[in-house]
Amino acid sequence: MGRVTARRPVVRIRDGAVSTRPDTLVAEEPLEIRLDGKPLAVTMRTPGDDFALAAGFLVSEGVIASAADDIAAIVYCDSARDEDGASTYNTVDVRLAPHVPAPDLATLERNVYTTSSCGLCGKASLEAVRTTARWELDGDRPLGISTELLTRLPDRLRAAQRVFDRTGGLHAAALFSPTGELLDVREDVGRHNAVDKLVGRAAQNGTLPLRDALLMVSGRASFELAQKAVMAGIPVLAAVSAPSSLAVDLAEEAGLTLVGFLRGASMNIYAGAHRLALPVSTG
Repeated sequence: MGRVTARRPVVRIRDGAVSTRPDTLVAEEPLEIRLDGKPLAVTMRTPGDDFALAAGFLVSEGVIASAADDIAAIVYCDSARDEDGASTYNTVDVRLAPHVPAPDLATLERNVYTTSSCGLCGKASLEAVRTTARWELDGDRPLGISTELLTRLPDRLRAAQRVFDRTGGLHAAALFSPTGELLDVREDVGRHNAVDKLVGRAAQNGTLPLRDALLMVSGRASFELAQKAVMAGIPVLAAVSAPSSLAVDLAEEAGLTLVGFLRGASMNIYAGAHRLALPVSTG
């Protein structure tokens, strides 16, 4: 298996003093996802939870709803080896269950190289999510999540980031209950991969859709993250930074509660404010 971190030499300058020392960096390696033996996508990821990442990716693409029911097996491809003959663990093959219809690979296949900063890379469209989403978000169902509880989640997410403490270069995504209980957390060099790992683990455990969960992500809320929340049936997405305009459009159309700039006691609610228990306005 690939390592989550790597050591590299670095020249440090501190207060005018120069020194050379090893530094711990987050590992970044390609993962090729194959579907029934046929290449589907390549993503740059932090090694670990590769099977969950592949399952979550397929949930986001509308191929499966449950890893337990819709996937016959996920295996590392033994043919993927380095120059020394050792397995690279950088290629996984997802074998669909017999009852799952084979998707149109020409539609699914990425025509661009997926990087850690670009999950959908031009494939995103509101129509694509509308036609492939398996579960509708219950827009009339309030969760009663207080804004005061929301303000505590970034610190809880940060406290759960184990690899970030060693590298300072990793994104995180976490699932919380409406009462603020941490349900699961994943780290990755890419935000979209961290979310796929969360969703994939839920698919493997048979707990999709995640109707009673809140998704908290480090960084910004892009369209791809809003898409992944909608495809997993998650009603609330909160981010410490800004959303994109397309993410807001999708949230409004799909009934997703979208919170951005969640920092300290402040936040912006871009869509679905009715799900939250808002403070009483004094102005």
